[in-house]
Amino acid sequence: MWASDKASQALGMEIVSTGPGEAVLAMTISPDMTNGHGTAHGGFIFALADSAFAFACNSYGETTVAAHCSISYIAPGKAGNRLVAAAREVSRSGRSGIYDVRVSSDGKTIAEFRGHSRTIGGSFIEPAANAPQSAIRS
Repeated sequence: MWASDKASQALGMEIVSTGPGEAVLAMTISPDMTNGHGTAHGGFIFALADSAFAFACNSYGETTVAAHCSISYIAPGKAGNRLVAAAREVSRSGRSGIYDVRVSSDGKTIAEFRGHSRTIGGSFIEPAANAPQSAIRS
């Protein structure tokens, strides 16, 4: 999934860690990511949180998309801050999931994000060439 995620790469995001139902991504706020107040533009903070959410909810290998997301901004980020977005699964049942993402800088919370996901079918993971047909999902 990372190889195809040109938006996250273009914003300078990096994957710190991933696991079932969780992901940690980081990004440094550059001067061109600041707003008229001289603080990190909320859209870039949202994009980082959204990307962490995406990697967490897709961590099971099933194609999953966002159904709804919201964010609360708590403190401003500044140019040069390294923001870390830590996503964790709150609930996953059937095709629906809920994930919380905390965005922080130097241990201080910048924003809290909640994403609702929907699994839409299929997988973005290529099956092994020698995998038995019963193990291959459509």
